Amino acid sequence: MRVVAGEFGGRRLKAVPGMKTRPTTDKVKESMFNIIGPYLNGGNVLDLFGGSGGLSIEAVSRGADSATLIDRQYQAIKTINENIEVTKSKEKFRIIKGDTNKVIFKLAKESKRFDYVFLDPPYKKQEIVKLLGEIFELRLLNKGALIICETDQEANLPEELTGYEFIKKSDYGITELTFYRYLGGEQHEGHISGNV
Repeated sequence: MRVVAGEFGGRRLKAVPGMKTRPTTDKVKESMFNIIGPYLNGGNVLDLFGGSGGLSIEAVSRGADSATLIDRQYQAIKTINENIEVTKSKEKFRIIKGDTNKVIFKLAKESKRFDYVFLDPPYKKQEIVKLLGEIFELRLLNKGALIICETDQEANLPEELTGYEFIKKSDYGITELTFYRYLGGEQHEGHISGNV
């Protein structure tokens, strides 16, 4: 695994040991960022299932201001810390060990707002749909925020989702990427809202 492009481009990243976490392949990551790349103009990233931290590191490498990564696994947190060391920009990252469903309430209490959300959970669609509903209720996002969901083909995420605009779905073998845009909230200064 490596950082594909940007400030940290080419730097090698570690995968989380064991079988509980499946890292996003470089090919899928490259395709994902080719789609959202033009919209990475500052803004804050929320990575709800941090894993190795690869997606957040890629986003910051390509121009996001900061990233908050959540994971409940000790091994994942250890790997995220090691990978962030490689960037030499630790101040741009916040790592939280805990259950995503609880941590988002903590972030809401802190009045945090995000412009990009990565959802690559080890769960099926009902978890993603439920989580996006909670994020909407908690007003964790700036207007026009992009949500990127990485799932297997069976998740079959809906095109109709309260508070969100469905943008597109892309298939990469066993992996499927689904993109939404958040319709509520206030506009973030540096974040571009346009057609993906």
